[in-house]
Amino acid sequence: MKENILLDKSYKFSLGIIKMYQDIINQKREFVLSKQLLRSGTSIGANVAEANGAISRSDFSAKISIAYKEGLETKY
Repeated sequence: MKENILLDKSYKFSLGIIKMYQDIINQKREFVLSKQLLRSGTSIGANVAEANGAISRSDFSAKISIAYKEGLETKY
């Protein structure tokens, strides 16, 4: 299978987001925003994976655009 740098990086990013979320929860510091961070941060990789399985260019474009938007939300 061909290497996919974007998929690999988004997967590693998701693992980092999960670890950060667990640290925040373990310290009992915050709950509402950290859950949203978990959702948007892990959604990036999920949408990249969906884009890789796209059935058309437009399907790929739609999925990768969602991943990009989730990245913007996570950054915010």
